[in-house]
Amino acid sequence: MALTKRQKDFLDFLSGFLEKNGYSPSYEEIAAGMQLASLATVHKHILSLESKDYLKRGFNQSRSLEISPKYYQEQRQHRRLAQSISPPSLDVPLLGRIAAGAPVEAIAGEETLSFSDFAGDPDTYALKVRGESMIEDHICDGDYVLIEKTSEARNGDIVVALVDGAEATLKRFYNEPGGRVRLQPANAAMQPIVVDRSRLQIQGKLIAVHRRY
Repeated sequence: MALTKRQKDFLDFLSGFLEKNGYSPSYEEIAAGMQLASLATVHKHILSLESKDYLKRGFNQSRSLEISPKYYQEQRQHRRLAQSISPPSLDVPLLGRIAAGAPVEAIAGEETLSFSDFAGDPDTYALKVRGESMIEDHICDGDYVLIEKTSEARNGDIVVALVDGAEATLKRFYNEPGGRVRLQPANAAMQPIVVDRSRLQIQGKLIAVHRRY
């Protein structure tokens, strides 16, 4: 026989009390904890749960309620079912901070950031922007950017570029004559970074910007 919601709440209360205190509650404690109107209502619930094999009790003892294994087995089944149908993680790794100014060393971290539209893709990660070199593209200091891992870029893409293997920056990518690359800021007050292509490694390109207010 299935449990009613109130009976399930009753058993959950008993289980929590037993786990916390190591002994079963009195009828008075049950009535107070469950906000039941009378001890007769407590007794009625106990009789009903006994008839469904969820409770056992000793006669003429005030703290003799015992939850049967049936309840705990069903709890484990519910947890396994919930885990099997739970949605995939909506978090992506937050790997560090990226300069939107002069290049800085990219430092890996252990935080994660939730981007529900893109999560679940192993080729995405997040960075926190520092600096104002991309403000004309509406990427501001303190924003989070979502990056797709790639080693290729087309002219005009906003990329994470690693310069000389140590300095990472967020800029627009442009190929220049003579095997050089221009990393163009979106800030008229700042100069582009121009380097030989051999000194540059593309680590990803921008696919989203997240701002917290």
